[in-house]
Amino acid sequence: MDVRVFEAPAGERLDVAISAALLLSRTYAKELVMSGFVQLDGRPVAKAATKLSGVELVSVLLPPPRPMRVEAEALALDIIYEDDDLAAIDKPPGMTAHPTASVRNGTVVNALLGRMSLAKDKDFDPEAEDYRPGIVHRLDKDTSGVMVIAKNADAHRGLSAAFKKRLTEKEYLAIAVGSLGDDLYMDGPIGRHPLHGRKMMVGGGNPRSASTYFRVLARTPQHTLVRAKPHTGRTHQIRVHLAHLGAPVLGDSVYGRASTLIPRHALHALRLTLPHPRDHQAISFSAQVPADMVEAWLKLGGSWPPDLI
Repeated sequence: MDVRVFEAPAGERLDVAISAALLLSRTYAKELVMSGFVQLDGRPVAKAATKLSGVELVSVLLPPPRPMRVEAEALALDIIYEDDDLAAIDKPPGMTAHPTASVRNGTVVNALLGRMSLAKDKDFDPEAEDYRPGIVHRLDKDTSGVMVIAKNADAHRGLSAAFKKRLTEKEYLAIAVGSLGDDLYMDGPIGRHPLHGRKMMVGGGNPRSASTYFRVLARTPQHTLVRAKPHTGRTHQIRVHLAHLGAPVLGDSVYGRASTLIPRHALHALRLTLPHPRDHQAISFSAQVPADMVEAWLKLGGSWPPDLI
């Protein structure tokens, strides 16, 4: 990897200084900071908005060059439903929703390009850092389950508005490490962690309102199988709320700890209901619970609820 070092300009934001000194886009400079590639005087820094005093030495570790243009790829992806306006997919764990400055392949967008028309495909540049035609909402990389994709501009506007106005109903399944009450409503604003740029927390910097309803489906002595219905859609919301309640998601190395029972966090987007962008009638999509979560629960000594898909 290539290391670049420069003296900090006084009074400037860190990401702006990196962008100017290394001739990088500000988006990419911010991602480098949040990904842990930047140090001030030899100490890691995670906040792109850090103000520089002018006496620091900025070190930036540049990852190897990445392929720029986003191309269609023959990736396995289960299409749950498709019509002229939208498609519902069952996103597998480990797949990122759309390309970023550092991820250019292996995403949902790569899998769908060439397979179907995607909203705003012609409005986005395939070489842009944030290339996401068709994307109206996201799931975390290691979260599996239902995602909806817009296939034209009108559908994109309608679906985006439905998520923004909270006209959607989302239902998730999680295995939590710890015990929870049978029915629990968590109302806790979520903001960015002050020390870890990619981590969120209840409170934190610039917190935004967040609420989740939890219902316990089954228990073992030390774990809980829980259904979660988030009313809002904050980053990592269910994971943050469960961790705050003292019952982090099994396998969540960010908010809890990794597990030998499952190679990712045990969180699945089970069902999504929303108004169809053409006739505004409610339509629901469900994704079968993946085998890794079922197997993990059984290994914990739990019994799988017979009515759970």
